[in-house]
Amino acid sequence: MDPIALTRQLYPSAAPSPPTNVVAVAVLLGFLGAGAAAARASGSPVPLVVMTILGLVLMQAPRVARQWERAVVLRLGRFVGLRGPGLFWIVPFIDNISSRIDQRTITTSFAAEQTLTSDTVPVNVDAVLFWMVHDVEKAALEVQDYAQAVSWAAQTALRDIIGRTTLTDLLRGRERIEAELQLLIDQRSNPWGVTVSSVEMRDVVIPGALQDAMSREAQAAREKQARIILGEAEKEIAHSFQEAAKMYQNNPTALHLRAMNMLYEGLKEKGAMMIVPSSAVESMGMGGLLGSAALRQQSLSSGEAGGPGKAEA
Repeated sequence: MDPIALTRQLYPSAAPSPPTNVVAVAVLLGFLGAGAAAARASGSPVPLVVMTILGLVLMQAPRVARQWERAVVLRLGRFVGLRGPGLFWIVPFIDNISSRIDQRTITTSFAAEQTLTSDTVPVNVDAVLFWMVHDVEKAALEVQDYAQAVSWAAQTALRDIIGRTTLTDLLRGRERIEAELQLLIDQRSNPWGVTVSSVEMRDVVIPGALQDAMSREAQAAREKQARIILGEAEKEIAHSFQEAAKMYQNNPTALHLRAMNMLYEGLKEKGAMMIVPSSAVESMGMGGLLGSAALRQQSLSSGEAGGPGKAEA
C-alpha cells in the first residue's frame, strides 16, 4: 500500500499538507518579476537575487485549508489559534501548522474477539463507530492521536459491555446495547473534543457447538409451544361439545336431525364405511337410520352391478 495512503488511514490528523497553493505561487512570481525589472534597470543581478530570496520566504505565508479542515497553528511551539477554511496567513519560520483536523464524520471499524459474556460464552463481535471532531482545539492539544484513542476507547467499551451482558441479551437486545455503547464511548471521548454519532453492531459470532445446542433448544421450544396450542384447541373443542350436549339433551328432534346429517356425511361417498358406537345407536336413535342407509347402499351397488348386463341384452 502507498505509505501516504496508509498514513492517512491510520492517522487522519497527521495527513500531509496540500500542495503549494496558487496564492503562494503568485507571490513568488510577483517578487521574481519585480527583481528582474530592478536588475534590468540597474544592470546588476543583486536585486533579482534579493527579490528571489524574499519571494521564497514570503510564499510560505499564504496557506489554504479545505472546507472540512481546521489548521492548528503554533507560534514558536505555542498554540495561537485555528485557521480555515479558505485562505489564511502565517509568519514564515515562526509559525507552523502542526496538524489539519478533519471535521467530517469518520467511520472506524472495531472488534472484540473471544470475549466472554456474563454467562461465560466466548463471542466475536464486529461493530462500526461513526464519530466526528466537534472541538478542534481539544483534539489537537488534549490527546496525542485522537483517532487511535477513539479506536481503543471503542474496543475497551465493547469488551466491557459484553462482559456485563448475557448471550441472550446480546443477540436479542442489539439496539439497547448499541445505545449503551454509544453513551459509554461518548463519555470517554468528549474530553478529547470528539463526539460519537452512532454505533452499529455488524455481526455476533458464537462457537459452532453452541449454535447447534441453541438450534436444538429453539426446536424444542417450538415443539412445546405447538403442543400447548394443540391442548388449548382440545379444551375449546371439549367446551363446544359440552355446550352442544346441553342443547341436544332436551331436544330429541335436533338430536335425530344431527344423526341423519352424520350418516349423510359418512355415506355420501360410494363404498364408504362408518364405525358407530353402540351407545350412539340407542341414545341417538340411529338403528333405523343405519338400516335404511345400508339398504340404500346395497341397492346402489346392485344397480351398478346389473347395469352392464342389461346393456348387453
